[in-house]
Formats: sequence, C-alpha cells, structure tokens
Amino acid sequence: MEMIGTSTPRMVLNGTYLEPNGSSHLCNESDVLNLLDKAEHQQYIIGLFLSCLYTIFLFPIGFVGNILILVVNISFREKMTIPDLYFINLAVADLILVADSLIEVFNLDEKYYDITIICTFMSLFLQINMYSSIFFLTWMSFDRYIALAKVMRSNLFRTMEHARLSCGLIWLASISAALVPFTAVHLQHSGELSFCFADVKEIQWLEITLGFIIPFAVIGLCYSLIARVLIRAHKHRSLRIRRQKALRMIFAVVLVFFICWLPENVFISVQLLQRTEQNPSRNQSFRHNYPLTGHIVNLAAFSNSCLNPLIYSFLGETFRDKLKLYIEQKTKVSVLSRFCHATLKAAIPDSTEQSEV
Repeated sequence: MEMIGTSTPRMVLNGTYLEPNGSSHLCNESDVLNLLDKAEHQQYIIGLFLSCLYTIFLFPIGFVGNILILVVNISFREKMTIPDLYFINLAVADLILVADSLIEVFNLDEKYYDITIICTFMSLFLQINMYSSIFFLTWMSFDRYIALAKVMRSNLFRTMEHARLSCGLIWLASISAALVPFTAVHLQHSGELSFCFADVKEIQWLEITLGFIIPFAVIGLCYSLIARVLIRAHKHRSLRIRRQKALRMIFAVVLVFFICWLPENVFISVQLLQRTEQNPSRNQSFRHNYPLTGHIVNLAAFSNSCLNPLIYSFLGETFRDKLKLYIEQKTKVSVLSRFCHATLKAAIPDSTEQSEV
C-alpha cells in the first residue's frame, strides 16, 4: 500500500484509486508506476541539489579548514596547549569523515548500501569518526571542568604527557567500539554474501547508546558542574571573563555536534522501533524506504565536520594568533624567495642564452 498525491491523499490498492470520500475507480498499473517514478525523480532532484550545496559550500571549508588546523598547530607545536592537542585530534577525525563524504554525498538512491564491501566500510568509517569525535568532546568537557574546578590539583594531572596518552586511549576506544562489534557480527554472518554491517539493529542501538546518549549525559553533567564553578566566581570579574572565553569554543563545538548528529540518531531510532514492531526479521536496510530522509541526515552529520574549523578559527583566539603569524611567515618567505630569485637571475644569465663572441 502506497500513499500518492500532494494536496489530496489517495491510496492505491491493487490498481484501484481509493478516494477520501470512499469512491473508487480503476487505474492502469502503468499510471501508478509513472506516479511513483515521478515522486522518486523529484526526491532525486532534491537530494542532488542538497549534495551540490554541500559540495560547493561546506566540503571545501571542512577539507581545507581541518588541514589548516593541523598545519598551523604542528608548525607551532612548541606553543601547543593541551586543548590544542585535543582539537588537532578532533580535526583528524573530522578530516577522515569529510574525505569519506565524497563517496556518501552522491549516494542519492542509497544503492551503495547494496554493495556489501562499500556498505560495510562506509558504516565503519562513519562509526569510527562519530565515536572519536564524541569521545574527544566528552573528554574535553571533563578536562575543562578539572581545569576550572580543581586549579591547583589539576596541574599534576593535566600535563602534555597525560594528554597524549589520553588521545591515544581515545583513538583506541573509538576503533575498538567499531571493530569489536564488527568482528563479532561478521563471524555470525560469515556465510551471507549480501550481509551489510550497517543493517544490524544491535550495532545501531550500540551506536545510538554509546555514541550519543551516554556521552551527552556525561557532557551535560560536566557543564552543569562548570556552570556552578562560574557562578561561584562571579565576584572575580576578570577571572570569570577568562573562564567564559575558555568555555565558549568547546560549548559551541558540542552544541554544533548535537544539532548535526541528532537527526541521524533520531532517524535510526525511529526506524529501528518501526522495524521491531512491524517485522523484526526484515533484513533490508531501512534507508531504502526513506532515501531522501536518510540522505539529508547524512549530510547533516557530515556538516558537523565542516563547521568545526569555522568555530575553531572564529572562537579560538590562540589559533587566530597562530594563523596570523603563520600567514605572515609564509608571506615573508614568499617575498624573500621572489627577491632572491630575481637577484640571482639578474646576476647569472640563463644557460639557454647565447654568449656574445
């Protein structure tokens, strides 16, 4: 049973139109197929338009911006702070997803999910990126609370060595959270040629719980405790302003992550609940039933990795100073290089020039 129509809904059942008033009339099966093809074509055009917008406006920002964050911070690694180290690792995770989005962004009819290898590895890349991003944001929120609430005691705990160790453990946890369930599920479905990792409901529930609900509960707790610290510091205006600037960027990154990833998790949750109630044994990916909606929530998730560099550059005062210095250095080097090249060319003639006799 399919719903067809725009302003006045009509149901098609066995080649018969059922009008809202109860009357019915026969229709050709070809007419129904034409209407369905027209609706699919419209969805395809909308999806293509959104993909083009993402590719033209967001993808260059995400790709170039994350690379710029890595290059600038690595160039000034002697001035690198602990939050900078966490944002560098976050930029790596975002860069992986932005590169991965080149394949997914034009998966307009979700047919990539019919190819087992592409379906599995697309899901793995998406999960590893999501886990690493949310784990880093969760740890950064906890780190901010430790830095603000336990200023004296945190000096022993918040060292660059411990920060590097934390980054390594977070990457290990992110990869394990994706690969361990992946390995266990594939051992169970080793004989199925058309099996796709993205269609396992237990994996999807794990993704929603471990990658979204629990981390945001921890983040919410950390920020509630941070708010209490800031309220207690209201008598010291200069201290309060400095602490608010330190929190503003991390809070913006967390908020953008929540807005961008919430549609993806809501879409998966609703479809999982519907599939459980209607047909628990159904194996086909639910994205086939709602390709446009699935495509939109995917683009929203990818947009998070493209927007992080903007937040980092606009709200991160330390990064802005490093970027200005980096541009000045590169400009001076470029000017000096051109000057040396012109001087050398004037002093030494080209080898191709014929010497006068």
